[in-house]
Amino acid sequence: MKIYDLSDSFNNALEGIVHTLKTQRNMKIHFVTAIFVLFAALFFNISRLELILVVFAIILVIAMELLNTAVEIIIDMISSEYRIRAKIVKNIAAGAVLMAAVNALLVAYLVFLDQIKTFSLLLLGQITEDPIHLIFINIILLVIIVICLKTKGGKGTPLEGGMPSGHSALAFSLATMVVIFTKDFLVSTLVIILAVLVAHSRIQSRTHNLIEVVAGALIGILFGLIILFFL
Repeated sequence: MKIYDLSDSFNNALEGIVHTLKTQRNMKIHFVTAIFVLFAALFFNISRLELILVVFAIILVIAMELLNTAVEIIIDMISSEYRIRAKIVKNIAAGAVLMAAVNALLVAYLVFLDQIKTFSLLLLGQITEDPIHLIFINIILLVIIVICLKTKGGKGTPLEGGMPSGHSALAFSLATMVVIFTKDFLVSTLVIILAVLVAHSRIQSRTHNLIEVVAGALIGILFGLIILFFL
């Protein structure tokens, strides 16, 4: 029962993110910007600390936008008429988003400015010295893309059902990256079998149909193969 409740909690939280992404233009802008910045991080030789700052700035902006949306909904529920105090509360919440966005811009400026000035083909080779960067950014991008795709359909929830299967996408993406980095036949075979089992479990549990699972697997493989471009 505790595991079920925990799963429900995560699912409800993700549903809140999906709802905001569907209904709020600014959230869509934040997600698109986050994808762009994370792709940019692949091209530049940023340190682990700089990567942490970038990811934290992205999460902070999204969290503030979620809070701002929640405040607006609560105000609209309490009062449908124009009130100056309601306007002030909404403005304060919007100000919190603005400050988070300013913080993100400052972080991007400090992290990427020098990198842009000194950009060269050598940087593309240097980033492969730490494959953890590639794997970490790849997984974050995959999760964001899957959530965005799920918002386009009205079926299922963020953790259960919908197009595409996020579990299949993540399983096949990790399997593809393991195959690329290990180049070991036995290990590669095992991770591929595990990915297939994950996909099969989604069908067997009737959480996804075959098309959703195959779509998720193809997206995961595609994201895994992107790493080849940087090797």
